[in-house]
Amino acid sequence: MKKILASVLALAAGFYAAAQSISLPPSGDNQKSVVTQWIGPASVTIEYSSPNVHGPGGEDRKGHIWGELVHYGFIDQGYGTSKAAPWRAGANENTIITFSHDVKIAGKDLKAGKYGLFLDVEKDGPWTWIFSKTSDRWGSYYYDPKDDALRAQTAPQDAEYTEYLTYSFGDRESNAAVAFLQWENKRIPFKIEVPNVNELYIAKIRGELMGDRMGFDYTPWMDAAQFCAQNKINLEEALTWADNAISGTFIGREDFASLQTKALVLYAMKRDAEADAVMDKAIKLPTAHVPDVHQYGRSLLAAGKSAKAMEVFKLNRQLHPDDKFTTYVGLARGYTALGDKKNAIKNWEIAIKNIPDNQKANLAAYEAEVKKLKGGA
Repeated sequence: MKKILASVLALAAGFYAAAQSISLPPSGDNQKSVVTQWIGPASVTIEYSSPNVHGPGGEDRKGHIWGELVHYGFIDQGYGTSKAAPWRAGANENTIITFSHDVKIAGKDLKAGKYGLFLDVEKDGPWTWIFSKTSDRWGSYYYDPKDDALRAQTAPQDAEYTEYLTYSFGDRESNAAVAFLQWENKRIPFKIEVPNVNELYIAKIRGELMGDRMGFDYTPWMDAAQFCAQNKINLEEALTWADNAISGTFIGREDFASLQTKALVLYAMKRDAEADAVMDKAIKLPTAHVPDVHQYGRSLLAAGKSAKAMEVFKLNRQLHPDDKFTTYVGLARGYTALGDKKNAIKNWEIAIKNIPDNQKANLAAYEAEVKKLKGGA
């Protein structure tokens, strides 16, 4: 008899386990949602269940969300172990936020990982986001403040009406974004920063350059070196990457683009004389086209190196005698920078006379340059 009873109980347990695994609509019909935002190479993902203002039965709860359906402060919900629970910041299971990398929340450090996300809603005074190291519970019934990883105060904002509780991201920058919960007529934000975003890019780039797909292409090495030069970071290694693009085994290619990349790194390192020497070589190569040389001259003008820029513009005209527009524009700009109005006007007039169709939209601007030099502006 005991064996029969044990078999019946085991069978019942099997049926119970099977029943637990079937797919049913979520409690309260609060559908699950997931949103992910990338901040550079770092990702932020929020998983939540999304109740609506009108409720599963269609009842109108407008004006009864904040302070009623969503309780103020920390309360005893009458179930679970927590006697002072915040709002679950969603519905059903824990709202979960996951960071792929270390971040700052409202200026405070938070390690990469998965956190339960709660919200202390207050009638008066600031509200508080709570990031809990426990993220696998139902609601906030088992919330324990000893599991808090971080708390960040916030101020609720008035917002356009939103029927379904929604998480999203705004104010997106290269190293930061503002996450927010929006529901009914309120938006509750918190700022996420990735302060070392460029270092993360460098680490990712470094690994990618070692991959097989980079073995026979010099372009990624140039891109990597240019990224460092533009951001003035990791410059010693960037110089190695630039040299690899020029002369690396199997992938090296000495052309205008690769030499210019090395020069950009050298300029960022304030080794201007070396950079100038590299560019002097680059602009004389067959791969240096008229626009390439012209833009280099323009960059020298922007850096206040007018005499050097004039040399470059003259060389561009000498090496490309068939170009009747861009080379003369360069000379006009160079003479203008040197204060030689007579020659500047002369070269502008030649350039305007030979203006190509794809530049005619800029004709008025070029004519204004001439007018200014003649004293008419």
